[in-house]
Amino acid sequence: MGPGLLESAYESCMAHELAAAGIEFRRQVPVPLIYKGTQIDRGFRMDMLVENDLIVEIKSVESVHPVCVAQIITYLKLTGASQCLLLNFKVMRMTDGIRSFLRPRE
Repeated sequence: MGPGLLESAYESCMAHELAAAGIEFRRQVPVPLIYKGTQIDRGFRMDMLVENDLIVEIKSVESVHPVCVAQIITYLKLTGASQCLLLNFKVMRMTDGIRSFLRPRE
């Protein structure tokens, strides 16, 4: 599709491709946040969770800010997912917009 669309458009296109390939995924997945033993309803939402183990975060930004990376690390810790792909579509070559993160060891 090229750069210039909203993140939600890229998410919809990715959902279409994953469904066509028969790959299990969920969109806008809530991430539970427990604070002092209480679940907070307004936690986080991941863009996509693929095969219950791969988080996909979709961006369409000039540059990925460190807070986005921190958010991904938090998602990995809170969910137990093993890996996250950060896909930034606001690049001329998609290979330049892909970053992979593994769950940190505790």
